[in-house]
Amino acid sequence: MHVALIDPSRVVLKIVAGMLEAGGHTVVAFSNSAAALAHVEADPSVACVLTSLEVEPLGGLELCWSLRALVDERRPLTILVMSSARDDRPLGEVLDSGADDFLSKPPSPQELHGRLRAAERVLGLQRALIRQADTDHLTQLLNRGALMRRAESDLAAASAENPLAMLQVDIDHFKSINDRFGHDIGDQVIRRVAQILRETGETRATAGRLGGEEFAVLMPGHGIAGAAVAAHRIRIQCAAGTVPGLPDLRFTASIGLSEWAPGDTVDSLLKRADVALYAAKRGGRDRVAVAGPDMEPAMVG
Repeated sequence: MHVALIDPSRVVLKIVAGMLEAGGHTVVAFSNSAAALAHVEADPSVACVLTSLEVEPLGGLELCWSLRALVDERRPLTILVMSSARDDRPLGEVLDSGADDFLSKPPSPQELHGRLRAAERVLGLQRALIRQADTDHLTQLLNRGALMRRAESDLAAASAENPLAMLQVDIDHFKSINDRFGHDIGDQVIRRVAQILRETGETRATAGRLGGEEFAVLMPGHGIAGAAVAAHRIRIQCAAGTVPGLPDLRFTASIGLSEWAPGDTVDSLLKRADVALYAAKRGGRDRVAVAGPDMEPAMVG
């Protein structure tokens, strides 16, 4: 576990950091509570903060409040507080300020590791709930909400030197597949497309299900040329795909591409991919099309 350790005493920092490292934890130590808060805010890999009450410039209780304000449903964080004072009033104030647990200072190795094991169990459950909330249960891809959050992050990092492409993938004639073979077979087709998207092999690519038979793939570091190559590979694999028990059932997919441009939002990037997708549909399906910033679509195969 990645632990941020905060105490004004370098002796305490050295002793407690040694205990944490002996338990297999990664430790970053601070004597300044404001610097520690900034580090925790910037580094989401920090899963636990172990702080003394006696810290500055933010006092221990204020630090706990500030740390708890960083936590939301996307980021679990355990806050443990150490103090040599163990009377009821400080303990109640510490827990009310947002801390999860209280340790004596300096803690014994047994107490410290026991509290951390308990914290890891809780964090594991919280992470499992987050994964469940982010996952489309039919395909095991990201669901729409999780994919849009990932798109916001990728878009914030996009630039001329770090391009970003988006693919929108739609299974052709999907309603007729459901009508002819039933929804169970339709679900198998959706899962097969999801498997193809997971196996694109493109570095940093993230696939998700937008809903129904529609998917999207985010491709940081890819311009239109590279994304088009991946899109054609996906299209070809879909056309060659079969459903177990129904070797004669064939399906195709149409794909729309868009590329980041200055001033883009997730909505505008997705809108252009959608415009391109419908151009591919109008062009005969089983095709790939791209739409530029002017919204004019063009076939790329």
